[in-house]
Amino acid sequence: MQIVQNRRHLLAGAAAAGLAGLLGRATSAQAEPPPETTSIRLAKIRGICIAPQYVAEELLRLEGFNDVRYVEAEGSGGTSEKLARGEVDFSLNFAAPLALAIDAGDPITLLAGVHPGCFELFGNERVRSITDLKGKTLGIQGLGSTPHVFVVTMAAYVGLDPQKDIHWVTSPSVKPMELFVDGKVDAFLGFPPEPQELRARNIGHVIVNSAVDRPWSQYFCCMLAGNAEFVRNNPAATKRVVRAILRAADLCVTEPRRVAQKIVDNGFTANYDHALQTMNEVPYGKWREYEPEDTVRFYALRLHEAGMIKSSPQQIIANGTDWRILNELRRELKT
Repeated sequence: MQIVQNRRHLLAGAAAAGLAGLLGRATSAQAEPPPETTSIRLAKIRGICIAPQYVAEELLRLEGFNDVRYVEAEGSGGTSEKLARGEVDFSLNFAAPLALAIDAGDPITLLAGVHPGCFELFGNERVRSITDLKGKTLGIQGLGSTPHVFVVTMAAYVGLDPQKDIHWVTSPSVKPMELFVDGKVDAFLGFPPEPQELRARNIGHVIVNSAVDRPWSQYFCCMLAGNAEFVRNNPAATKRVVRAILRAADLCVTEPRRVAQKIVDNGFTANYDHALQTMNEVPYGKWREYEPEDTVRFYALRLHEAGMIKSSPQQIIANGTDWRILNELRRELKT
């Protein structure tokens, strides 16, 4: 037991040193005002594709936040709702649910794109393509949940009517992946570590992998959003949060083993192999290349076509985005 504890202590010290080095390169060029608040709240979900915000804790502390908390945010539209209510200050979340929230008038501001894909749509032998979903059953957490909205956008893109053509199945007691494993639904959309587990168990087959399949791989999946009031009232703190998250995304690329071990040690997931596979498969470095506004426009248009939002893409962009910090940090962190 002592050997294990010493090893974890050593790993933690090495990780902190590495993170401090990253932060030093990011901030040494100029003095900045301190954050207006030293407390920050981030969302916590079962998915580990949002690993940058899980591994950013040391970076946030080095940025001046001495109180970093993770707030449970699960269920239908959970993360967006908690952001809008001010129960969470910042979080990574899928672009489409964020567009839905902004269309509804929720006080949310999109600040950056982080990675373009992690979702995988699995099907049984009856489902070989998105169009095969017509007349089939698909398991989801709930209407309005991230998997539901993502499948809606994919279905609308290929000409299906998501409301009429797909039979959505939810269960208050059984997880969607379990419904798929038990053969009670034809398809299921999962996010890490669920796809890694299904592949390891050789269950079903992948219809769409948003990290590699066009057009989904050409746009951000997870974007960094903040509570609009927090962003407006705390510009210095907001910049520091955005920088910490983007640096953490870089760490997922350069130190995948360290990140995988950290999110396991901190209780965000249990399986190290699945965590490492996620770090190696999700293209976290794309935040430097893709334009987040293109993503908002793409998904807002899909949702508008599906009748899920009334606002035009340009209205969503005007009412719920601010890329000034991202553009500044792209210049600052160009290393």
